[in-house]
Amino acid sequence: MTTTGPTTRRAFSLSDARREFWKHPSPWIIAATLVAALVARVAVGDWQITDAIVPVVMITGFPFLEWVIHVFILHWRPRRVGGVTVDSLLARKHRDHHVDPRDVPLIFIPWQSLLWVVATDIAIALLAFPRPGMGLTFLAFLTVLGIGYEWSHYLIHSDYKPKTTVYRAIWRHHRLHHFKNEHYWFTVTSAGTADRILRTSPAPATVATSATAKNLHGGRLPV
Repeated sequence: MTTTGPTTRRAFSLSDARREFWKHPSPWIIAATLVAALVARVAVGDWQITDAIVPVVMITGFPFLEWVIHVFILHWRPRRVGGVTVDSLLARKHRDHHVDPRDVPLIFIPWQSLLWVVATDIAIALLAFPRPGMGLTFLAFLTVLGIGYEWSHYLIHSDYKPKTTVYRAIWRHHRLHHFKNEHYWFTVTSAGTADRILRTSPAPATVATSATAKNLHGGRLPV
């Protein structure tokens, strides 16, 4: 478990957080993808109005994407299928993250999984859009959202204390998921968005404190 260093200091600043953040692989992988996507986007050119519409649609949809990934991938319950246990690295690492939310490496997307995610995103950008420029706009902005996700998630679990109303709301929202009840409050970079619409953002006082928030699924997993 890695809980030593700057993340255990009483006074933990944004500068401390930035130094720790860039010690981990996933921010660098996402940042490298962003740079490559931007260079390719500028080289392709062909700017159209849809290049302005794509980010708007993505910002609107990103909380719902976070929700779906959190519920169906990160909280996946391992299953035995044909004698084989189906259980991804993402799900296993996320269960470990719930066991110890302060273990810094477990806060970040595992780099092995992230490489597959980046490859999939590149394929979507190149194959699922009517023109390459639009696909590259999608890829570039997706990496911006990805960096924002990793930064927000890390900061929430660090010793940095909320100083703004917006960040305080996001901080409280995600910590309710870890320390109140793991069946609610699934978004990370926003509060009161997808969770409110999908009815997983109840008033905390109405929800019982879960005995399995640090032990997802609350029992022995298949072997």
